[in-house]
Amino acid sequence: MADRVVLAYSGGLDTSVAISWIGKQTGAEVVAVAIDLGQGGEDMESVRQRALDCGAVESIVVDARDEFAEQYCVPTVQANALYMGRYPLVSAISRPLIVKHLVEAAKEHGGTTVAHGCTGKGNDQVRFEVGFGALAPDLDVLAPVRDYAWTREKAIAFAEEHAIPIPVTKSSPFSIDQNVWGRAVETGFLEDLWNAPTKDVYDYTEDPTLNWTAPDEVIITFEAGVPVAIDGRKVTPLEAIVELNRRAGAQGVGRLDMVEDRLVGIKSREIYEAPGAIALITAHQELEDVTLERELARFKRTADQRWAELVYDGLWFSPLKYALDAFLAQTQERVSGDVRMQMHGGRAWVDGRRSEQSLYDFNLATYDEGDTFDQSYAKGFVQLHGLSSKVAAKRDLGL
Repeated sequence: MADRVVLAYSGGLDTSVAISWIGKQTGAEVVAVAIDLGQGGEDMESVRQRALDCGAVESIVVDARDEFAEQYCVPTVQANALYMGRYPLVSAISRPLIVKHLVEAAKEHGGTTVAHGCTGKGNDQVRFEVGFGALAPDLDVLAPVRDYAWTREKAIAFAEEHAIPIPVTKSSPFSIDQNVWGRAVETGFLEDLWNAPTKDVYDYTEDPTLNWTAPDEVIITFEAGVPVAIDGRKVTPLEAIVELNRRAGAQGVGRLDMVEDRLVGIKSREIYEAPGAIALITAHQELEDVTLERELARFKRTADQRWAELVYDGLWFSPLKYALDAFLAQTQERVSGDVRMQMHGGRAWVDGRRSEQSLYDFNLATYDEGDTFDQSYAKGFVQLHGLSSKVAAKRDLGL
């Protein structure tokens, strides 16, 4: 039996050409694996058939939409994960899921090598290959686009020379990656930082400066940090994301234009659309403010940031990430309740919270009749709290 290469297959030009190229260069058979992450667009059966038409010996389509939502998007919400305080890890959280299914396909179909279509300038090569190393260090890795300096022109020429049945249409000016969690757009005229994005950059969101319809009010219900209902109607995590993509997107929520610090050491201008992700993370953060004890909440903010950095850096399967997962799971046990949110003009903001696990005590907080806070405790507390600073100040001032 010939060696087999398991290829992460998107259905596009590069990975379609890669099927034939790998066969001719290595003599190996290619097993194409396409993952449905709710990216929409082309029918996945057409993608599966294209891989066979291009020479794959096996073509597999995995419907991973619910798995992605429950095991990758929900932890991202629970970690309030925003890389550089803004980016909800749209592409980063999809890569370990793809890695997992490629490794499973390699085991099932006798693969000795896994292949991806990443370039050498991006983060995804790291996410794929570090993931492969963690889950199946015995597998070899092939990266033809990176290691053989493919260009679009070279790929088209190869397809024409070898009669590969891949339709080549006018090239998009952008590089786009999308799934149900969001959409990432880069390259083209966006590489000039002074150029504003044009309307054709966006797809998941409406222009917030033009759409001045009434605000959309939504109530999101969480149980142990998991979104379980929208406006009182039970939903799965996938259904929650899909509905909030639609409703928040219609209000222009979730547009991001940022210069991002890539893992490989360069800065890159990225445009993101993540309406459902931003809405859910915003709501979840507010519910944590009500249900988490102060010192736990303070420490968790540090853990959240580190979790986001690890995932962005391709370390989903690392020991520190696993340890943080356990910590985050513990913090979510009492993050249950309802959050009322308004979405309008590109913004999502919370104006109501309620929870049976709330640590908000009205009688302690109120300044009106019924106040149970004993203010006589405050004088001594303030004096002790500032005592070390006061002692140091006296020394420094020579008093």
